[in-house]
Amino acid sequence: MNTINNDIDGLILQLNHASTPTDAIASISAIATTGIKEQSVIKALISAFSHHHPSVGAAAVKVLVQLAPASVKPLIAAFHTSSDQGLQADIIQALAQIGDPEAIEVLAEVIGTSVANHCQGNVRRIAARGLGRIAQNSNNPENIHRTLDKLTWALSSPEDWGLRYAAVVSLSEIATPEALVALQQALAQETDKVVLHRITTALEALGVG
Repeated sequence: MNTINNDIDGLILQLNHASTPTDAIASISAIATTGIKEQSVIKALISAFSHHHPSVGAAAVKVLVQLAPASVKPLIAAFHTSSDQGLQADIIQALAQIGDPEAIEVLAEVIGTSVANHCQGNVRRIAARGLGRIAQNSNNPENIHRTLDKLTWALSSPEDWGLRYAAVVSLSEIATPEALVALQQALAQETDKVVLHRITTALEALGVG
């Protein structure tokens, strides 16, 4: 056991002191092969989001998704304690892919924030897809209701057609009666041709159009 701990400590040290993106990704891959889900591992992977090269963050996201559900709470905590938008974007990417109900509030919070820039807008869309994944895989009525409520709200977001598009995709995957009603209502008020086409396609696929 001590040998395993020493090995993982060494890998974390290598990751923290990696001089190139290639070295950092190699360390992340080596950490992944151990399958260890200790908090020190998860913390080191989250810290890797701060690396200047996006490929390192992407590699860390992939492993943190694999380490779920152990990684969910640390990711949520890191989101609330960080003010770096790039790091927060990676956290939301991981949480959206994991699709754990514990992340509903964080994902909903992101969708509900104003768009500061293009990148932040993209994060909102990722969060919308994450809510869809949670509801699609949930049997909990309350969780489904909370996600539907936020996604329905997102359909009325006038400044971000991409967010509305993401909400349409998520609602079409959830496909409950409430989700269908939201899509039908959006059909009557949507003005963007791309989003309108996606709504029409979704309803036709669901046998409602």
